[in-house]
This record gives sequence, C-alpha cells and structure tokens, in this order.
Amino acid sequence: MQAYGMALDLHDDPTLIARYRTEHQRAWPEVLARLREIGVSEMKIFLLGRRMFMYCETRDGFDPATDFPRANEDPTYQKWDELMRTMQERVDEAKPGEWWAQMELVFDLSAVRV
Repeated sequence: MQAYGMALDLHDDPTLIARYRTEHQRAWPEVLARLREIGVSEMKIFLLGRRMFMYCETRDGFDPATDFPRANEDPTYQKWDELMRTMQERVDEAKPGEWWAQMELVFDLSAVRV
C-alpha cells in the first residue's frame, strides 16, 4: 500500500464550492469503480475554504503521474473529470503539468517507533 497527499483549489465561488460538495455526496458509481480499477483503494477529500486536500491509498507500484491519467480512458470517468475541472484550479505550488499537486510527507505516526 502507498499513500499520497495532494492539494488543489476550488474557484473562489461559494456556489461552485457548494456544487462540488453536492456532486461528491452523490459521486457516480462508474467513477468509484474506475478509481478502484486503476489501483486506488482509499480516497478522502478534505476542504478548508477553497483549498482541498486529498488523502489517497493505492496498490503498491501505483504511479500518480501515469495511473491517475489512465482513469480518463473510461468515457464516464472523463465526463466526471471534465465537470470537476470546471470548479477547480491548480495551486500555485503545483509543478508544470500537475493538476492535483503532490504533497511531501513530513510525518507518519505509524513509522515512529517508541
């Protein structure tokens, strides 16, 4: 199992932020299935203001740079992604070509041996 933290912003528009919440409360079953197919076993998205933090667990060997884009090979997932991107924007810290900016792990409680 591998774990990732990633950041992305929503447009500074309360109506879009509310819609983003609503869409995720009823995420499309085909999208959930596709995430599992590409190797995602757990995903949680947290929101503070307009900043989102996504915690994601994947199968060993998962490469976010190549495996996340594979999700868009499914037309239904691609429609979902296109809809979500109308509400999102990259964070300033994102690398060129990076949508969800991968964050650096600086602490892991499970790795601390006392």
